[in-house]
Amino acid sequence: MPLLYLDFDFSDEESGRGSFDAMASVLPERLPALLAEISEVLRWAVRSFGAAAAEADQGEWDFELQGVAEPDDALDVSFDAQRGTVELSPGPGSARVTLTLTLGGSPAFCDAFREAFAVG
Repeated sequence: MPLLYLDFDFSDEESGRGSFDAMASVLPERLPALLAEISEVLRWAVRSFGAAAAEADQGEWDFELQGVAEPDDALDVSFDAQRGTVELSPGPGSARVTLTLTLGGSPAFCDAFREAFAVG
C-alpha cells in the first residue's frame, strides 16, 4: 500500500528489534485522510501480528501515537483496535494538526512492514 502522508525512518536496535518513526502535519481538510492512513497501517499490524504488546510482554510489535494542534495544544490520540480507527479528542477545530506514529517490533515484523508499505 502506498503511503501518502507517512514517511517512515527506520532505526534498528542491538537486540535485533527495530522501530519506524513518522510525522505528518496537515490542515483540517486533510486530517480525515491522514487518520485513515494511520488506521490502515495499524489495522495491517493487528491483522498480521496480533494485538500490540510491549516487548517485555513478549509482543511482536507495539506502537505510540501522539498529536498536537497548533499552536501547542496536546491532543489525545488513540487507536480503537475493535473498530480499526484512530480517534482524536478534543477536535482540533481549524488548527493544523501534527501526528507522530512510532511502530516497533521484532525482525519479522520489521521485514513484513517494509514489504507491505515499501519502506526502505
